Amino acid sequence: MKNYSFITLSVSDGSDMEAYVAFPETAAPCAAIILLQEAFGVNNHIRKVAKQLCQEGYAVMAPDLYHRTAKRLEINYNDFASALPHYQAIKKEGLTADFQATYAWLQTQENILSTKIGAIGFCLGGRVAFIANTVLPLAAAVSYYGGGLDALAGEAVHMQAPHLFVWGGLDTQLPQEKINKIIDGVRAAGKEYTNMVISYAGHGFHCDERSSYHPMAAKEAWVTTLAFFANRLK
Repeated sequence: MKNYSFITLSVSDGSDMEAYVAFPETAAPCAAIILLQEAFGVNNHIRKVAKQLCQEGYAVMAPDLYHRTAKRLEINYNDFASALPHYQAIKKEGLTADFQATYAWLQTQENILSTKIGAIGFCLGGRVAFIANTVLPLAAAVSYYGGGLDALAGEAVHMQAPHLFVWGGLDTQLPQEKINKIIDGVRAAGKEYTNMVISYAGHGFHCDERSSYHPMAAKEAWVTTLAFFANRLK
């Protein structure tokens, strides 16, 4: 396998799913991170994040969550309308099958530490990373500005790993009351979490291909993310 490549997995519902995979140069056993896309696909930015995590010593796998409606779809950040039909087609049952296929493949890799698998997602992927944490035996999970997480507060009882939530305080899509709802749910469930709100950043602040990119916020959140993963995966 190349250091960075797409592979194809068979999913239990009969569909085929491609996933972008990045492996460190070293042959030593390493932890793995499941990287979950924004609404715009497994695009250049997501592949860049995969490489950044890989450079930190993690194997990374980014499944194509839109594979049932389009293969390896990449959508311009200014064209959410084109993403909407694929976004709306995603269901928990399909996501669960995708997670299981991804996790099972990682378990077959000799150089992956089977009990040290985490997940991270951005926007759509932030919500999806939380769902992954409720259905997979993860060791850590991270959600950046996950839309719709407030509706999943009741699912917090099923969390299997500590979770880092990262938000932009200026995010008009995710006001404080929505943040409070998911965090209150996690707290009530007695689960471990870290909640990071960057008061001066908006939605999508981590992505350097979006107009909302905020370099300082992205750097500060990323340092926290790497520490969170290192403490639980290394």
